[in-house]
Amino acid sequence: MQVPVSLQNREIIVELFNFGQIVKATAMDVTSLTEVSIQGPKSAGEVILKQNAVRRLEYVLKKKGIIQ
Repeated sequence: MQVPVSLQNREIIVELFNFGQIVKATAMDVTSLTEVSIQGPKSAGEVILKQNAVRRLEYVLKKKGIIQ
């Protein structure tokens, strides 16, 4: 999984939860305790769902001014 450059020195926890044909991907930045979630079809694949959750976390951290 490709981690964005802005998150490479941060500890990120990513979890996947199955709900039938839907998967909820949650990513959390350990330092700031910022957590985001996305949902997607099971057919999208684990790697894509994890990448999308991490990208959303990056967006939220930038919006809050936590990272550059």
